[in-house]
Amino acid sequence: MKNKTDNLSLYTLPGHHARRVHQAAVALFTEEVGELKLTPVQYAALQTICNTPGIDQTTLAKAIAFDTSTINGVIDRLEARGLLERNASATDKRVRLITPTAQGQEVLKEAIPCVLRSQTRLLAPLTEKERKEYLRLTQLIISAETGPEKGSR
Repeated sequence: MKNKTDNLSLYTLPGHHARRVHQAAVALFTEEVGELKLTPVQYAALQTICNTPGIDQTTLAKAIAFDTSTINGVIDRLEARGLLERNASATDKRVRLITPTAQGQEVLKEAIPCVLRSQTRLLAPLTEKERKEYLRLTQLIISAETGPEKGSR
């Protein structure tokens, strides 16, 4: 009797494809943004902080779909580089509000064209119609996994 896994190919598994696309995305991001010494998660955090000055850590983690227990390390590294600062909330001293520094805003301004190039390169093999379909399908999967009934992961 044959086992279901005897002829299982990684290339038939959607999770394997997702991991490979992630690898490609990170590699292209690193090539384009490398000089600025930002990781994809640091970029997402910095962009969100610049777009929402005064955001708290928990809200930031949810906004970029990052684990709330490890976002602190990302913030620590950006703060150590002088790209942002944390200050206690006036209404709740336990809450730290994060704001970008002028240097952080400048780094983001430099990073945006690099990030856009990496995204263009990632989707280059696809037609315009396929790009829209790829984004639609991935957003559908993400929504199903992070919808209100599932909570944020």
